[in-house]
Amino acid sequence: MLFIDFLSPKRLRVNGDARIAPASFVTPAYVEAQFVVVVTAREVFPNCPRYIHKYSLAERSKFVPQDGVETPVPAWKQMDWARDVLPSKDSSLK
Repeated sequence: MLFIDFLSPKRLRVNGDARIAPASFVTPAYVEAQFVVVVTAREVFPNCPRYIHKYSLAERSKFVPQDGVETPVPAWKQMDWARDVLPSKDSSLK
């Protein structure tokens, strides 16, 4: 995996094995998460940042789940082509 911090700019490379686990695998839980990716790292090292473009954060997305805030349903989840693959508890199905 390659983690890129566009604000610094920095890059971190992680080599290892990954698996998907239920969200309950980690504590504390991530708000609204259904699954988490668990990585067993073999190597972690910095990676050259010279080609990272400079960016700045304009605003955070309203679709990122937060404690105590109802996450809006994105328009694409309400389209017919997406409904049959969404989790049954998804609020857009009601």
